[in-house]
Amino acid sequence: MEKFVPYSIGPEERYEGTLLGDVKAGFPSPAEDVREKLDLVKLLVRHKASTFFFRVSGVSMVDANMDEGDIIIVDRAIDPYNNCKAVCFIDGEYTVKRVEIGEHGIRLMPANENNTNYKPIEVTPENNFIIWGVVTYTIKKM
Repeated sequence: MEKFVPYSIGPEERYEGTLLGDVKAGFPSPAEDVREKLDLVKLLVRHKASTFFFRVSGVSMVDANMDEGDIIIVDRAIDPYNNCKAVCFIDGEYTVKRVEIGEHGIRLMPANENNTNYKPIEVTPENNFIIWGVVTYTIKKM
């Protein structure tokens, strides 16, 4: 399983850049001179005290748009829900998976159809298990 080291946001931390406006993904249009301040922490973080960043290590979630080296934003204040993507702690290790919550229990689902080495993980009462936090955003390097 992947190894994670969380990075948390301090109460005074922020990053403020300049939002230049919308950019068309269709036909080009003249640039408008629209500028406003954009605070990335305010945009991406709902609960500062319970939000952490992880770098993705491994490829078990590539079909969920989480590639090796991406940064995921994880919020521990959000209650886990069926089919959420979450960082989970199971038997001494952290992993990020899609969480299936059903009447018969919990399964941790990988998202990599091209690699059959990744199998669902059935969570049993014998496992030391918690859903550590829900993934809210993925930051990708292009």
